[in-house]
Amino acid sequence: MEKIYIDSISAALSVAPWQVEHCVELFEEGATVPFISRYRKERTGALDDTQVSEVKYHWLRFLELEKRKKSILQSIGEQGKLTDELRSQIEGCIDSRELEDLYLPFRPKRKTKASVAREKGLEPLAEAIFACRCASPADEARKFLGGDVPDAEAALEGARDIMAEWISESAPVRTSLRNSYAKYGRIAVRLAKGKDPEADEVQKFRSWFDFSENLAKAPSHRVLAMLRGASEGILSVRVDVDADRRMDEIYSLVLRGKGHPSKEAALQLDYAVEDSYKRLLHPSIENETLRSAKEKADLDSIRLFGENLKQLLMAPPLGQKRVLAIDPGFRTGCKVVCLDAQGVLLHNETIYPHPPQNERTQAMKKISAMVEAYKIEIIAIGNGTAGRETDAFVKKLALPEGVKVYSVSEDGASVYSASPLAREEFPDYDVTVRGAVSIGRRIMDPLAELVKIDPKSIGVGQYQHDVDQNLLKESLDGVVENCVNSVGVNLNTASKHLLSYVSGIGPAIAQNIVEYRTANGPFSSRKELLKVKRLGDKVFEQCAGFLRIHDAADPLDNTAVHPERYSIVGKMAADAGVTVPDLIRDEKVRGAIDLKKYITDEVGLPTLNDILQELARPGRDPRASFQVLEFSDDIRTIEDLKTGMELPGIVTNITDFGAFVDFGIKQNGLIHISRMGNGRRISSPSEVLGIHQHVKVRVVDVDLRRQRIALELVS
Repeated sequence: MEKIYIDSISAALSVAPWQVEHCVELFEEGATVPFISRYRKERTGALDDTQVSEVKYHWLRFLELEKRKKSILQSIGEQGKLTDELRSQIEGCIDSRELEDLYLPFRPKRKTKASVAREKGLEPLAEAIFACRCASPADEARKFLGGDVPDAEAALEGARDIMAEWISESAPVRTSLRNSYAKYGRIAVRLAKGKDPEADEVQKFRSWFDFSENLAKAPSHRVLAMLRGASEGILSVRVDVDADRRMDEIYSLVLRGKGHPSKEAALQLDYAVEDSYKRLLHPSIENETLRSAKEKADLDSIRLFGENLKQLLMAPPLGQKRVLAIDPGFRTGCKVVCLDAQGVLLHNETIYPHPPQNERTQAMKKISAMVEAYKIEIIAIGNGTAGRETDAFVKKLALPEGVKVYSVSEDGASVYSASPLAREEFPDYDVTVRGAVSIGRRIMDPLAELVKIDPKSIGVGQYQHDVDQNLLKESLDGVVENCVNSVGVNLNTASKHLLSYVSGIGPAIAQNIVEYRTANGPFSSRKELLKVKRLGDKVFEQCAGFLRIHDAADPLDNTAVHPERYSIVGKMAADAGVTVPDLIRDEKVRGAIDLKKYITDEVGLPTLNDILQELARPGRDPRASFQVLEFSDDIRTIEDLKTGMELPGIVTNITDFGAFVDFGIKQNGLIHISRMGNGRRISSPSEVLGIHQHVKVRVVDVDLRRQRIALELVS
């Protein structure tokens, strides 16, 4: 990669150029973000997965920029207009907008006012006035009369059209205006003409009917809300600036280095500047400014979505337990499934403990019988419609000692149940059974189950349908990949979908792994992976360290120690006079190891320290321990809420403006950012709260008509 790109990424991320360069080299070799951040710390200076991901983001965009440069250079070259100076400017450009500014004068155009004036032969007149070489533009204009130019004013008008286009295509002018709009522009929003302010679809945007603020200071969620209103045709959005100041700014740039024009020539330049600004520059820079604001808001929103998704995927697992899962419902009943400790579906049926059927006695008998027959350890109940009622019903049963009842988020379960993946997994069952299975499995291992669901359907985003969908997918796929690899995957039990997120594998090889496992039985070692179709040495290098084999002959196969470093562990054990299993078991022996003895050109202290940490806790799960939250039994509906009540709750979503909290009823409440600092000002809700965090909240306001609940954070 070119040095200008390396230096740009280095400055943007505050890391050394050599770290960026080595990351890029690894990407070009086919290495993944998880592999680089975990197993190539010496090459990158121990950059973490977030930093490596950011390097990759910039690297990919600079690759696209480089392709665009080549296309532009070819286009200008074919026109015979490529000078050495222009080539140098283009090759040294690192901003796509500035690159397009340089290309603008050479871009093929449709018919314009300026092109018409050129056809009339008026370009020499425009050049004379523009270069301040013409004391009397009117006298000069008379030299161009004839044909389609009947008089001097027509000639001057054509010259002004040409000058206006030159001004609008000036890279310095566009850069200066772009900076001014970004700094001083105000986003101004009004209700679109012809819209009824009382209409239901319009009312949700009533906060923006007459609104204005400095665009540079506008939070991303407000920008996205305003632009959504505009995209729906309900709002009119524009960027307001001081037009006179901007035209003065342009005029000074036009005259730079040209001396002083005569009074008559200055008047023609004034006209050209005004026309260029109002007709060409303002619409273009305004759109560009709004587009840049949207891009920034997209990045902010996607970043927050990624943080929320990571917290959700890394939620504590309950582990392998025999689970009875219930997808609650009133009229259609509650779908019940029983799963073994590996999540395999053993049984399903429907009960009707609620109105209108009210078959409570029969439902009680069925639940009790299933708990006994399948030796159930956990009951998981979806938190959607009829969730609280079903929870209360189950807790009244005489359950065996030790059986726990938990409320589980249903977000995305219906999406999974209707997906091709669910149909492939459960071809003989309907969507209600599949949804209940998803609820049961996600309490056992949230990560393994939630990776099957489109992240946009999990309910932790902010304006996720308004942001750049390609960028969103790219970012969220990266989050899922990093989470899966940081936890590690059981090679002998993981689903095809989960395996596809392991570093270097992908869907096709994941399918091959499952087919090999089905045909040959469980893997006995990591090396056996090399027998899988299309899984060669390079893929093995990328994936092996993230795959676990429980009860393998080589205990290192159940750790995050990469096979390429097994020899180091073997040498450590031999030097200590013990076996590798003894080294893993004996903390005292490990504590006596002098890591400096094992440093090589490729392996340094970062990797050696990681190895020792793995040996201390082989196959460790980085996720926290499972915690239980009990909702208040006194609160069942929004009508039960009173101002001043303090309630336990769990954070379900975090946005730029606040956090949503579930405290056991259908509607979540909102803690606005201004009510979560406990007296201190905070800049982001993420500073104090995380997804699935247990909190105590106080009810500030209840709006029954709009079904909205305002909360403040107590603890």
